[in-house]
Amino acid sequence: IVHGQMNQHELEAQMLAFVRGETDILVATTIIESGLDIPNANTIFIHQADQYGLSDLHQLRGRVGRYKHRAYCYLLLEEGKTLTSTAARRLKAIEEYSELGAGFKIAMRDLEIRGAGNILGTEQSGHIAAVGYELYCHLLENAVRAMKREPLKQHRHVAVDLPLSAYLPEDYVPQGRQKIEMYRKISLVQNSEQLEQLRVELRDRFGPLPAPVETLLEIRELQHLALAWQIDEIRLEEGYAVFGYRIPRKIHKLAKLSPVTLRIVDDRHAYLVLPPRLDRATQLMRLLKSVLQVSSEERYNLPLASGGIKAG
Repeated sequence: IVHGQMNQHELEAQMLAFVRGETDILVATTIIESGLDIPNANTIFIHQADQYGLSDLHQLRGRVGRYKHRAYCYLLLEEGKTLTSTAARRLKAIEEYSELGAGFKIAMRDLEIRGAGNILGTEQSGHIAAVGYELYCHLLENAVRAMKREPLKQHRHVAVDLPLSAYLPEDYVPQGRQKIEMYRKISLVQNSEQLEQLRVELRDRFGPLPAPVETLLEIRELQHLALAWQIDEIRLEEGYAVFGYRIPRKIHKLAKLSPVTLRIVDDRHAYLVLPPRLDRATQLMRLLKSVLQVSSEERYNLPLASGGIKAG
């Protein structure tokens, strides 16, 4: 077994044992994605293949078949799980382009699936530049639904503005593709289960989570909880946490259930009275989550919109 949290000597011993044929099976994380050339390795099983990007799948598949032996790559999926359209397209592409030298074709298909940005960042061109990539996709999807006379999807957004350090530090996730990828994964989290999976992935790939990363994930969970109450804004204001909301009935119910005082001042805002000695980020997040905590049934029935995090 090899993974990113092993020390150098353990990792080297395990890999040498596999290269020498002392062990027949190597169980590994994506640490083996690139740079390895083991001629006798001819079969790879990729668990939960729908969770990987197209370039990752291509790199992992390339770890076998480095010699004259015929190679096999098995993409494993959870039984009964419904794939997203993007995941299905990625798996179809990796299946379709299996010949030698298919890397360029896969790169072009990956570009088609994910879209192209500029050379320095994530800025898009044309209509996408005017409204942002996520909103553009939402508008495009609803335009297609309208033409098909299907119900439109509601774009739900929770803006969180708290004086907290919430980001991926440079010494934890380096700049470049990996950092953009992890921010994107955080923005796409839909429920608590996915959040925990992402937490495990971060820990496995980059090590123990620093405080700013843990706070970033907790803010994402806070957004998820706020959606269940139709809250679209959370901010601090002189001893209060201000909740901006859309449906008075929901906020009145929340005020009755809240373990601390929640004052409804008008038809758009409610003020949560904060304890005078609340001076730590963990205490603030724990309090906000305890107020917004609802049953799992209510929570999982509501999609989590991307974006809206402003902390620091």
